Amino acid sequence: MSRIKYYIFVFLASFCTLIVAQQPLEEDKDVLSLRLENHIVEAKLESDRGDYYNAKDNLDKALAIAEKIDDKTSQGIIHTKIAKVQFLVNKQDQANISIATAIKIQRENDDYQNLAVTYNIKGVMLSTREDYESALDYFKSSKSLYEQEDLEEYISEVTLNEAKALIQLQRYEDAKAQLEQTIIISKKYNQRRLLSSALIENSKVSSALGNNNIALSQAKEGLSIAEFYNLPEIINGAYLILSDVYKEKGDFKNSYLYVKNHMHLSDSLLNIKRENLVTGISNQSINEYKDAENAQLKNQMDELSKESNFTRITTILSIALITILSLLTLSLYKNNNIRLKTNNMLHKKNDELIVAKEKAELASKTKANFLSTVTHELRTPLYAVTGLTNMLLDEDPKEHQIAHLKSLKFSGDYLLTFINDILQINKIEANKVELDPEVFNLKHKIENVVSALGNSAKDNSTKLHFDYEDGLPENFNGDQLKISQILINLLGNAIKFTKDGDIWVRAYKIDQKDKLYRLRFEIEDNGIGITKEKQDHMFESFSQGSVQINRKYGGTGLGLSIVKGLIQILGGKIYLKSELGKGTTFFFEIPLEYAKAQIQPKVVEVKKSNKMEDLDLNNVKILVVEDNKINQMITKKILNKMGLYCDVVDNGEDAVEQVKAVNYDIVLMDIHMPGISGLEATKIIRTFNKEMPIFALTAVTLEDKMQEFGEAGFNDIISKPFKQEDFEKKLFTVLSGEKVVSSFF
Repeated sequence: MSRIKYYIFVFLASFCTLIVAQQPLEEDKDVLSLRLENHIVEAKLESDRGDYYNAKDNLDKALAIAEKIDDKTSQGIIHTKIAKVQFLVNKQDQANISIATAIKIQRENDDYQNLAVTYNIKGVMLSTREDYESALDYFKSSKSLYEQEDLEEYISEVTLNEAKALIQLQRYEDAKAQLEQTIIISKKYNQRRLLSSALIENSKVSSALGNNNIALSQAKEGLSIAEFYNLPEIINGAYLILSDVYKEKGDFKNSYLYVKNHMHLSDSLLNIKRENLVTGISNQSINEYKDAENAQLKNQMDELSKESNFTRITTILSIALITILSLLTLSLYKNNNIRLKTNNMLHKKNDELIVAKEKAELASKTKANFLSTVTHELRTPLYAVTGLTNMLLDEDPKEHQIAHLKSLKFSGDYLLTFINDILQINKIEANKVELDPEVFNLKHKIENVVSALGNSAKDNSTKLHFDYEDGLPENFNGDQLKISQILINLLGNAIKFTKDGDIWVRAYKIDQKDKLYRLRFEIEDNGIGITKEKQDHMFESFSQGSVQINRKYGGTGLGLSIVKGLIQILGGKIYLKSELGKGTTFFFEIPLEYAKAQIQPKVVEVKKSNKMEDLDLNNVKILVVEDNKINQMITKKILNKMGLYCDVVDNGEDAVEQVKAVNYDIVLMDIHMPGISGLEATKIIRTFNKEMPIFALTAVTLEDKMQEFGEAGFNDIISKPFKQEDFEKKLFTVLSGEKVVSSFF
């Protein structure tokens, strides 16, 4: 009868559960968010008083709500807090999994502020396991993210943790630098706990370096702050370091006094933790399980005396089944532990790879900034070299000087080409090259390239041959400028290494799907060829066939590297075949989309020798803003040669005042100057004069700076060193009354 009642009870309970489960459980998102915050607050209070298991329970509830409302930010924060609690109760494997989950969510969500917090906690966990080197990597990543997000006030805790790890590694000077930064920031933001702790840690460093008097002063200052704000853990640490310092000084009385205070306070803190510490949920579950198991055994013993032999056999079989299941459970438990350790190892390696990736990205960014600075510093004196050379060539030099000046001009042009190649390689490696597709005539484009390089081929007594496949469409949609650059590099390379020979340029189709064609281009020569050993490295930066070839033919070794980068951006590939003494063939394949529109060949207008002659330049006023005296003189002479006269100032402040006083037609503004920069000066000018054309006359050319010029109010940029005809064209546009349209947007 009792069993019938039991089955009825189970049936009713299941039915009620089913009914409840079918009720709508939708709650207002704001209510759920409020509950989430309440659980987090309760978890914080419980964790502070040592009730870690209830804190974990509240965090689990908060996580369930965050997942329900798809709050990724809260999910990352909660996983970090769970990891911290798990670590405090010595569940390190679980803590590692939780912290890895938090890092993954925060990275995917670009939540850099909370990712910095997580990195800091991960570093503390590694420090506790005495893996100080790995901990330092995470502290540095955390600090870098705080700096990136402009959150200086949070950096102090990271630098303090970093200093503690450095002290353990006995890198006292490095630790001292981090502690000084902690003290500065904590004073700035009134962070008393961090300030007192940093002073005490600094006392340890000073003591280790043999400066006991300074150590004593620092420890007492830290103790004073901790006592005023009632920070018992920090007070306890101060007692211990003061005892050690007094012992080093030979003052054993004070040393004993402070170590006695330390032991007394340690006992008090331990008693408080014992009073507040709640018995673990896992122990509670085990006790409940044991009580239930004992009760079950007792019931079984009662029933054994009443039931039949059949019931006894059933019970024995049940016990055997339970034993088998227990063995299986034990086996699964061991397998799970092995899998858990493997996962932890994978998480650790993954974290190490991510840190290495971040370091590589930082190194790449540093390299880009370095190249930007170096190229600017090279362009500035190069402007003087090319400018002065052109001026001397135009001033009727003596006959024996002309050859020297032309050699100087060639060297300057070569150096400028080299700088531009380095910039382009940098842009390609940094993925900053963008496609600019347009409809163009491919056949005419190749013919123009072949025609443009015809004179160079004649100089080497070399014939150029062009073969365009019959039936292949001529009009395509693609980035014709990059295709031209690829062809110019490859054909120019072939001409350089072919003397008294032939070069063939071919274009033909290898595949077609609807309007998308896959075309192959060949540039074949019968020149000197390339050795098999060198062929595998020809597309690497600064690669040359050999030292002898480099000396004889020259070149930077960057052309083929640029070609390969551009072809990959276009979605193609390049390869070569060559035999020493018989010639080389370069093949590249790219996809191009067929375009029906007919493209008329562009008519190249013959430029006038000097457009300025058509204008009245008597009342034209130009302001040159340049701090370099040589560049001032060159720019002024170039303008004078064009029939233009100018005023010159050497800083941004004077430029602003001069524009206020005089109505100029054009301002040529340098960027890097003492005082306020050209960017700042232009921004100020635009507050009271929005129409006057302002050109940036500068050596800065990287695309990532272009937006800054546009936002500052520049109309265009004239890169130093510039070509005379380009300079005249831009000035003519302004002086002829045409509207200047910004080139930056």
